[in-house]
Amino acid sequence: MKKQYKIAIAFTLCFLGLVSFINPTETVNYKCMIQLTNYTGEGAYIVVSILDTNEEYQETLYVQGDDNEWYRDIEKWWKNIYGIRRPNVDAIVGETVTGGQRKMTVLKIPVDKIDAGYKIRFESAVEDNEYFESDVEFELTTENLMSKKEGKGYIRYVRMLPQ
Repeated sequence: MKKQYKIAIAFTLCFLGLVSFINPTETVNYKCMIQLTNYTGEGAYIVVSILDTNEEYQETLYVQGDDNEWYRDIEKWWKNIYGIRRPNVDAIVGETVTGGQRKMTVLKIPVDKIDAGYKIRFESAVEDNEYFESDVEFELTTENLMSKKEGKGYIRYVRMLPQ
């Protein structure tokens, strides 16, 4: 009994020692409003991701649209992230947003990615319709996070504010 007790204590101490070296990524919350253009048709799927200087996906911050059957329409994200690896993306929220509507959400942006050469990309697609790889894309800087950014596709504009 004493031996099992000592083993349990040793295991617990080792576990706590390992966990203490894990630094969770510090994030800052930004309230994000996505205003869509007045288009007709099905709802838009929107993916918000962080990319590095080589245009490689680093993190998915947000996915608008919960029917994964249509994620393939967000071609670049599907090809590089979801379609290949099928990660457990916990940023998936609710149904798609239709033309003229707006969506408010909170994005948790890693502090170490701001003002460090990364970009934020908003991709949009409508079921069996057009896809906009860089509907809204900008350098992930403190200044850019405080300004309104115009879209090129289904997104009219994006406005972000620190929370």
